[in-house]
Amino acid sequence: MGAAYFYHLTRAPLEETLPVLLGKARGAGWRIAVRGRDPERLAWLDDCLWQGPADSFLPHGLAGGPHDALQPILLTTAAEAANAPDCVMAVDGAAVSPEEVQSLQRVCILFDGTDPDAVQHARVQWKSLTDAGCSAQYWSEESGRWEKKAEK
Repeated sequence: MGAAYFYHLTRAPLEETLPVLLGKARGAGWRIAVRGRDPERLAWLDDCLWQGPADSFLPHGLAGGPHDALQPILLTTAAEAANAPDCVMAVDGAAVSPEEVQSLQRVCILFDGTDPDAVQHARVQWKSLTDAGCSAQYWSEESGRWEKKAEK
């Protein structure tokens, strides 16, 4: 059974935090789906990942290509990712179900701590997932480093 990890972004933006988490997930041997709600925003994240440091390249693809199932990291708006992920990283308020949390190794929910709507949405997701019996952790970078602030 997996767990949902909530990442409250207050210091580093998504385009800096996501590659770090993707690197850790790849280091665990996981296939990852980065799930968003807006195809244009995912295309922007795709560009950001391609422009990262050469020594930390993250093999990935944007959904809709002929090799989606082979991608170690697939950026998608779909609820079902073609690459059979072990981990889903939900960004920009993308939906996550309790069944998904329980069937995957991990679900990461990254949300912008400077956006009150994003914070409220994450609170609703936390309550929904924990009420359904999912294990969850809340991580904050407010102090300058990531710290676990809550676990249920």
